[in-house]
Amino acid sequence: MKTTVVTLLTVFMMGLSLLFVMQTEASAFGGCEQDCGKCHSLSSGEAQQALKQLIPDIKVIEVRMSPARGLWEISLETRGKKGIAYMDFSKENVIIGQIVKIKTKKNLTRKRLIELNRVDFSQIPLDDALVLGDPDAAYKVVVFDDPDCPYCAKLHGELKKIVETRKDMAFFIKLFPLKMHKDAYRKAVAIQCKKSMKLLEDAFAKKEIPDPECKTDIIDRNIELAEKLGITGTPAIVLQNGKVLSGAIKADQLIELIEEKEEGSGNGTGGRENPGS
Repeated sequence: MKTTVVTLLTVFMMGLSLLFVMQTEASAFGGCEQDCGKCHSLSSGEAQQALKQLIPDIKVIEVRMSPARGLWEISLETRGKKGIAYMDFSKENVIIGQIVKIKTKKNLTRKRLIELNRVDFSQIPLDDALVLGDPDAAYKVVVFDDPDCPYCAKLHGELKKIVETRKDMAFFIKLFPLKMHKDAYRKAVAIQCKKSMKLLEDAFAKKEIPDPECKTDIIDRNIELAEKLGITGTPAIVLQNGKVLSGAIKADQLIELIEEKEEGSGNGTGGRENPGS
């Protein structure tokens, strides 16, 4: 029994000695630590060269470590749209998808995309928009709407809930008819001519909309503006800090996003194309 214990202790001590030697050697020659950038690197040029094999007209904006270990996050642009891809340290595999934090259930890829696709809020003229709420409200939010978009109709109901209780929030609606909706342009011009919220709500309710009573280039300017800002779908919500959101967001969630404060700054927040519009 005593011999067995001595033998086991000897093996244990030998194991500790071997582990110490391995740790010492790794330290002497350098090893991967918290900062994976000490061992691995990927330049924007390398990333672009690799991804061009998949997407010839791609432009790499930035390369940085992703929130998940073992991957680089590559911010890119192609055909006027910004996106994110991930590449492993072998530089042989690209992952197109989303990283979601399990504990918090936060979509880290979506959060990064919103940051990447910020726009300049000051570029958006407000004087020709339909206004829901007090135009002098502290929080101003721009919404790009298509009269024939069912998701815009859902969002509009949520916006009305907000202005009923929050007098400090106003929504400036820019009519942005999509080509996929054949009669949306005519309806948008008719609504804009009268600058009528009621006509817009009639359109959302699928009621008949009369022909335009004027000629205006405002709708064409809205379409050009949306293209300039990288907005391709509706509804698109632009917050004062330049963040762009999309979809029929619930009233309480949208209020949180509008009031959200950024690190070291004041109010704000804000999205992407809604494929279902």
